[in-house]
Amino acid sequence: MTLHAVILAGGSGTRFWPLSRARRPKQFLALVTGRTLIAETRARVQPLCPPSRTWVVCGPDHAASVHEALPDLPAAQVLIEPGARNTAPAIGLAAVHALRVDPDATLLVLPSDHHIAKPDEFRARLNDAARTAAAGMLVTLGIKPTRPETGYGYLRRGAPLPDGAYQVDAFVEKPDAETAARYLQDSAYSWNAGIFVFRADVYLEAVARHLPAVREALARLAAAPDDANTVREAFLRSPSISIDYGVMEAEARATRKIALVPADIGWSDVGSFAALPEVKALDDRGNALAGDALAIDCDDCVVLAEGDRLVAAVGLRGFCVIDSGDALLVVPKDRAQDVRMIVDKLKSLGRTDKI
Repeated sequence: MTLHAVILAGGSGTRFWPLSRARRPKQFLALVTGRTLIAETRARVQPLCPPSRTWVVCGPDHAASVHEALPDLPAAQVLIEPGARNTAPAIGLAAVHALRVDPDATLLVLPSDHHIAKPDEFRARLNDAARTAAAGMLVTLGIKPTRPETGYGYLRRGAPLPDGAYQVDAFVEKPDAETAARYLQDSAYSWNAGIFVFRADVYLEAVARHLPAVREALARLAAAPDDANTVREAFLRSPSISIDYGVMEAEARATRKIALVPADIGWSDVGSFAALPEVKALDDRGNALAGDALAIDCDDCVVLAEGDRLVAAVGLRGFCVIDSGDALLVVPKDRAQDVRMIVDKLKSLGRTDKI
């Protein structure tokens, strides 16, 4: 068993506008430290997977940004999706390439835009998950909830398995507030963070069971991986579907070979500007500041200055003030998820220069 990291970098989120743009999505922003989120993701698993066993899956518009963010990664390790087909085909693409060079490949599938405060603990849990995966299980990390979150899916664990793992009894949709509060008090429930560990061959077998059209496309790709036209045609034949719905939930119902490893790793999906105070150093009044920014008589604010000018805030409570240099965003923290509405409005106005 050898570990291969698969970093999924195909996202083009809109919740970090104006810092995030179509050609510079969230994973290429330095939101938590001085390094981009994708560079932090790579650094966390580097002790487990050298460059030759690290794969990044992205679209053609983001390949240059991946090379810039990860300059030590060989070009052959960056896998370009000819079209966006969601996570199940993207992971299949990486599985095909990993098996070409290593028939014993075990994949550590990682979102490129999350933050993990306890990297040593994270690597320990990945190793636990890999041992469980060696027996043919599809494994996910179950994140210990820290609040009654209604924006995440949950996992309900069942019987214990070796190496600290548990059977997954059910995938649970995003709950209402009352149900989320109940889940917080019940140790059987974990957040589903989209971090997976499994043998590459086992994953492709599960894809064949539940997503035959995806498996057919991947088989065509595997037969001629260096033929760009064949790769493009095969990948674009694949339906667009996530690993959660297309593989993990289906496999849980069919074979019950789905396991979770509980993980208390300081995880955050850094879902909006409002989440930054959870992961960044704060001043003595709970403000998260970056760049040439001042916050005077402010509480619980996010003030980020990425342009060449000073950004100053006075007397604000619970606001985000974000200056990208060519655009300025001011939004209450409790409306930070609505930033995507600005991108939709700009598209309707034809303001492609700002998106």
